[in-house]
Amino acid sequence: MFLLLAALTASPGVAAEPSPAHAENHVENTVSQRPPMTLLSGEPMAPEALDGKAVLFVNVASRCGYTPQYEGLQKLFNDYKERGLVVVGVPCNQFGGQEPGSAETIASFCKMNYGVEFPLLAKQEVNGDGRSPLYSWLVESEAGGGEAIGWNFEKFLVDSSGAVVARYSSRVAPDDPKLIAAVESALTK
Repeated sequence: MFLLLAALTASPGVAAEPSPAHAENHVENTVSQRPPMTLLSGEPMAPEALDGKAVLFVNVASRCGYTPQYEGLQKLFNDYKERGLVVVGVPCNQFGGQEPGSAETIASFCKMNYGVEFPLLAKQEVNGDGRSPLYSWLVESEAGGGEAIGWNFEKFLVDSSGAVVARYSSRVAPDDPKLIAAVESALTK
C-alpha cells in the first residue's frame, strides 16, 4: 500500500532538463548492447528498423494526464522520420494502472485518438524487479542516471550511433525546444 501511495504522489519525471551523457571515463550503452524488442503485435522488432537512426523511447499510457503527448509524439515522428528519427512507444501499466488494456485495445486507442503510426512495443515494466531489458539498458546508461522511472511519458533519446544521450521527464513536451534541439543533434551523430 505504501509503495502504491508513494508512486501516486511522486512527482512525474526525473527533471525538466535532459541528463546529457558524458564520454569521459564512461562506457556508454550502445546499439550493440540494445536488447531485442517485441512489437505490440507480438512480432519481434527487426533490429535494422532502428540501426543508424535516432530513437526516442517513451513509456506511454492511455489513461494518464500526459496521454495527449501522443499527438506531439506523432507530430515529432512525422516531422523527423525522413531524417532518421523513430519514436517508439512502450506501454506500461506500473503508474496508477493507467495502461490496463490489451495489445489490441492499446493499438486501437492510439490509432483512433491520436493517429499514431510510430512503433509501439509490447507492454512492459520499466521499474522494479520485472524491469524489461530495454529499460534496464536505458536507465543504466549514463544519461539514464540509474534512477527509476518517475511516471508515464518519460523520454530517452538515443543518437544515430546507438548511444543513449538524454533523458527527459514527463513534463517535457514533445515540442519542447530543448528536446527538438537534442533530436536535431542526435540525428547527426
